[in-house]
Amino acid sequence: MSSVERQRVQGFGRPEDALGEATPWYLWGPYLSERAWGTVREDYSADGDAWSSFPHDHSRSRAYRWGEDGLAGVCDVFQRLCFAFAFWNGRDPILKERVFGLTGPQGNHGEDAKEYWWYLDAVPSHAWLRWRYHYPQRPFPYDDLVAENARRGRHEPEYELLDTGAFDDDRYWIVEVEYAKADPTDLCVRVRVTNAGPDADTLHVLPSLWFRNTWTWEPGAPRPSVRCDGDAVVAHHPELGRYALRGGPGPDGAVPTPLFCDNETNVPRLFGGPAVARFPKDGINDHVVSGAATVNPAREGTKAALWYQVPVEAGGTVELRLRLGALAADGVAPSGGLGKGFSKVLDQRRAEADEFYAELTPLDASDDEGMVMRQAFAGMIWGKQYYGYDVSRWLDGDPGQPPPPASRLTGRNARWRNVEAADVLSMPDPWEYPWFAAWDLAFHAVVFAHIDPAFAKYQLLVMVREWFQHPDGALPAYEWSFDDVNPPVHAWAAFKVFMIDGGRDTDFLERVFHKLLLNFTWWVNREDADGSNLFEGGFLGLDNIGPIDRSHIPAGEQLEQSDATSWMAYYCLSMLAIAITLARHDPAYADIAVKFLEHFASVAGAMNDQGMWDDEAGLYFDQLRLEDGTTRTVEVHSIVGLLPLLPAVGLPPELVGKVDVLGKRFNRLLRRERRTYEQLVDSDELQLGPDGTARLLLGVVHPDRLRSLLAHAFDERTFLSDHGVRSLSRWHLEHPYTLHLPHGDATIDYEPAESTTDMFGGNSNWRGPVWFPLNALLVDALHRYGAHFGERFTVELPTGSGHEVDLLAAADDLRRRLISVFLRGPDGRRPVFGGTERFQVDPAWRDNLLFFEYFHGDDAAGLGASHQTGWTGLVAHLIAERRDRRS
Repeated sequence: MSSVERQRVQGFGRPEDALGEATPWYLWGPYLSERAWGTVREDYSADGDAWSSFPHDHSRSRAYRWGEDGLAGVCDVFQRLCFAFAFWNGRDPILKERVFGLTGPQGNHGEDAKEYWWYLDAVPSHAWLRWRYHYPQRPFPYDDLVAENARRGRHEPEYELLDTGAFDDDRYWIVEVEYAKADPTDLCVRVRVTNAGPDADTLHVLPSLWFRNTWTWEPGAPRPSVRCDGDAVVAHHPELGRYALRGGPGPDGAVPTPLFCDNETNVPRLFGGPAVARFPKDGINDHVVSGAATVNPAREGTKAALWYQVPVEAGGTVELRLRLGALAADGVAPSGGLGKGFSKVLDQRRAEADEFYAELTPLDASDDEGMVMRQAFAGMIWGKQYYGYDVSRWLDGDPGQPPPPASRLTGRNARWRNVEAADVLSMPDPWEYPWFAAWDLAFHAVVFAHIDPAFAKYQLLVMVREWFQHPDGALPAYEWSFDDVNPPVHAWAAFKVFMIDGGRDTDFLERVFHKLLLNFTWWVNREDADGSNLFEGGFLGLDNIGPIDRSHIPAGEQLEQSDATSWMAYYCLSMLAIAITLARHDPAYADIAVKFLEHFASVAGAMNDQGMWDDEAGLYFDQLRLEDGTTRTVEVHSIVGLLPLLPAVGLPPELVGKVDVLGKRFNRLLRRERRTYEQLVDSDELQLGPDGTARLLLGVVHPDRLRSLLAHAFDERTFLSDHGVRSLSRWHLEHPYTLHLPHGDATIDYEPAESTTDMFGGNSNWRGPVWFPLNALLVDALHRYGAHFGERFTVELPTGSGHEVDLLAAADDLRRRLISVFLRGPDGRRPVFGGTERFQVDPAWRDNLLFFEYFHGDDAAGLGASHQTGWTGLVAHLIAERRDRRS
């Protein structure tokens, strides 16, 4: 069995399994977020201001209700028992127990983590994990970061941790944490601490073990315990069993000091009320930092830490070893200690990881591309997070606790009482977004399909299960507002995952298809107000892409959107592809295939015949229907106008013949559109094979318009940058666009980086940057066009160059541009790091990659959430997929 196969066996198992029935290797994983404060789930305020309701200052002292956080953390699948690290440089006012960052209102460009940490390696079974953190030796500049970013405006850059001088003279710690599983419940943990500074110093390292507080919210629930037992800290949980944490001596031979408190809120400190626990959650913090008598002398509680005080010479590296494992029923620890057997486990798991990624890496990939792919996959795996959220309980309050404000019952997520989640989900970012987003998750699944297809399928299936999908068919968008509308990409993702996994698991495809039928019907009934087959939908993830707030159109007006209608055409074709595939095994699906073929023809016809296409501009535009019945075309040159490129499917002869989709029914559809079979052949939309069989290209964009759209997409003066297609054309830099409306004018111009408008809240930086998900979909579409047309259809690339290429070559060129965001160029610099010199030149920094939310439209510097691996983890897909494209 190869390493790739072995990791998949040790991974999630069958997608229909509940988490409690997953394979044993999945029991423990990196399911602990870097931040749980400031989330919607923890917000019990009257005004819904989550950031202020549970600020960072509360996090060390206040027990969380729905989920825990920590640094380099792992936990079991239901987050009952958590293990993570705290650090102290001897100078900070608090322990470093979780990632610090600015809230949405604090940042001059929205929320942002102000720390430097990386997910360097991981395998799907979590048998090998590697995490890295750079921690200043100077006092951490909490107040400076808040104050300076508050002073700066939207036209100024963010004030980052490196800007504060905290890392000057290399006075910082490098901490690397490695996990290697000896078996599913036996974790070997190695910590390497490097003093990068010029002087000897001491770092306090506190590996911590605690239980998520469930007993406070459930009257009568059993209370777990953590206590000293000889040289071990033993945790006992009535469901999980008993686990022992053992720590070896430090580099000076000193054994760590065990400290205990309770995972309970420090009520006097936060709220001025009477104490509910003698040794509350922040007891270990107060004891280490100030010597307070706030830890339990009886050495028991629900939270514990082993306190290491680690002296390290300048430039030196020391190692700590720990082992966390399940105890047998007789209390005997698993065999193996912290010596040679420990080292063997780490070496073996590291070698397996090397083999795993060597098999995944295309033969033509450079070493740098292989590293980018591996770190992107690692970030995806570290982004698996426990997500617990019972909306009914959140709305109504817990028994014995103060009731939530009455406004909650008619506010955020009030109609989503069906959501009762306790799942491991792929999160966009364990700090910025420690919660799922439905359409993000669809892209995540495509990436996971290369390394853990069962987990990828589970992610797609869970969103359409009854504890997520609304009874009316809607999918919850994201935690801040389940009611918002995300582009319907689930069907595309499901079929893509199915194909990446070998195109055999029709059981999965059938399960997801039936639930997506409900969602498709919801879209048709909800987002096509007048039945014109032109769709609305609001912002659809594109935030500041237009001059007006598309989610809040004035009463009496209606915005018919090129992107929403394109997404629905895409949805039709994705469901059509699934139905045709299933019809190979069950002829009943042939009728459903015809239904989606007919619906697609109606949507495509509406896009092309009802004014969205502009012949002069050669783009598709949104249309705003005003209260007086007139229509205004929103003539913005944005990716909205390119999205009609996406819905295109080439149906191979065997599928066409097998399902009989293209018989009389389809001919009637053609006649209804005043087109004939012969016209299709002449237009290259339908090709005849040597045996007389037909291969049909179904798409919104006719070939005569395809050239126009691609001329825009490949024009380096407008959309095409060196590193991908911009979300807004650079043409608007010199040609700002103003939409004249009865209630006032709305203007848009080109902004390649942070937006200067807060139309959609804090960090709506979508106006000009390169956005990976849509670029990846463009690559996919170009491959479909190229596979259909072959060498007979060429375009200039770049536009105006005179250099003609076919569309397969165009797809590969766009893929190359996107991957190059992360690669060292001839000058040794990575575009993603922009002008941050330490990241570009320092050997301790330059190969630790960050996967940002989006990228500067001109130079590809990373912008927004710095660990948005869920979006830009797609770079791993773009690299790994080259293995499949070679043929």
